[in-house]
Amino acid sequence: MPQSPGHATQPIVSRHVAVIGAGAAGLVTARELRREGHSVVVFERGDQVGGLWVYTPNVESDQIGLDPTRTTVHSSVYHSLRTNLPRDSMGFSDYPFVAKDDPDRDPRLFPGHREVMMYLQDFAREFGIDELVRLETEVVRVRFVEEEEKWKIKSKQRHKEMDEIFDAVVVCNGHYTQPLVSHVPGINKWSGKQMHSHNYRDPKPFQDQVVVLIGNSASAFDISRDLVGVAKEVHIAARTVKCETFGKQPAYDNLWLHPMIKNVCEDGSVHFQDGSFVIANIIIHCTGYKYHFPFLETNGFVIVDDNRVGPLYKHIFPPALAPWLSFVGIPFQVITFPMFELQSKWIAGVLSNRITLPSQEEMMEDVKALYSSLEASGTPKRETHALDDKQVKYNNWLADQCGCPAYEDWRMEMYYATIKGRLANLESYRDEWETQHLVLQAYDFIKPASNQTTSVPEI
Repeated sequence: MPQSPGHATQPIVSRHVAVIGAGAAGLVTARELRREGHSVVVFERGDQVGGLWVYTPNVESDQIGLDPTRTTVHSSVYHSLRTNLPRDSMGFSDYPFVAKDDPDRDPRLFPGHREVMMYLQDFAREFGIDELVRLETEVVRVRFVEEEEKWKIKSKQRHKEMDEIFDAVVVCNGHYTQPLVSHVPGINKWSGKQMHSHNYRDPKPFQDQVVVLIGNSASAFDISRDLVGVAKEVHIAARTVKCETFGKQPAYDNLWLHPMIKNVCEDGSVHFQDGSFVIANIIIHCTGYKYHFPFLETNGFVIVDDNRVGPLYKHIFPPALAPWLSFVGIPFQVITFPMFELQSKWIAGVLSNRITLPSQEEMMEDVKALYSSLEASGTPKRETHALDDKQVKYNNWLADQCGCPAYEDWRMEMYYATIKGRLANLESYRDEWETQHLVLQAYDFIKPASNQTTSVPEI
């Protein structure tokens, strides 16, 4: 094993570790834990691995997502969803996300959701992760038993409940399931319907309707373009705009961009902050998600406050419970899969004693320093885990701790090229990729790591 800055002098040990979730984060975490010599059980409440990338036409009983007793659906994927980053930038270091020479697969540089799911399922089979996963098994409760210094997990499979003891728990349940809903003045008396984009699947139910979407994220953009072919009118209410202008949108007869909603009224009207209004049938909240860990009992050592999960050392370890509790996948505005891999390598090495964490006090000081710097820069608490430009430094720090090679430059070049392309041509950036040299550079890098039958992705 490589030496690292946090290399430990304690004997290497194997732990019994629970991983919650079998999406991208849970699958790569299970692999890294097993590679490090730990025994692993992965809990997955769905009927197949792949997490949020497993599409279902099913939606929740309360489509706005406010009723705590609603029937819940994990996936937020809509039928037309494609990745908003090039596939090559998304792959794991030794299992690249390359286009397969198979007519049943999606060879595009920005593939659809099914291709991502199939990549993750291929990954699970390739590394034997399937055998570690308990499908259709919901984690009901996770709590630390102080007298035993172990974690007790209660899980439920169909109608059977089970209690088990683990040395450590890694939470990989994602953060795209619990809807975050915008406050709209007057909404309780408004005559129209509401839903969250979490429950949007396809445009058919919106035939001839007037639809208002709140938000200017990727989902709001995709869904609005989905709807223009069937809806009577589509109106987007956005706090800020990056590459569009307010008003009627070019190339569309029925698409408008507005400032945020001021209020709504009983007569079905939706009033915007610029004084304009429309009579609408439905409002779709494309307003993001909350971190949500309903199964986790930590006696207040980990809380979610204004969408800040904390305190977490390096967005992973709660100092008071480290290393026995950890989280993979908390940061956002990142290239996710490679970050998951580095986070899980670090966790695996810490649990085996190969890598040493700082003391609890030192970890807390680091968290406090982060919070202070965010406050000084005017960053809202809810953006604590937004890395964006900071992700290279973060990933390289993790790689250094693990004794891994530094984060590849071409991944971030692809990331920034995508942002530039999106700003220049929001409608077609996925299909008009102008930096083919980055694809070839990525392909040269990943080809030796892949045993798959591959081809250069289609632009």
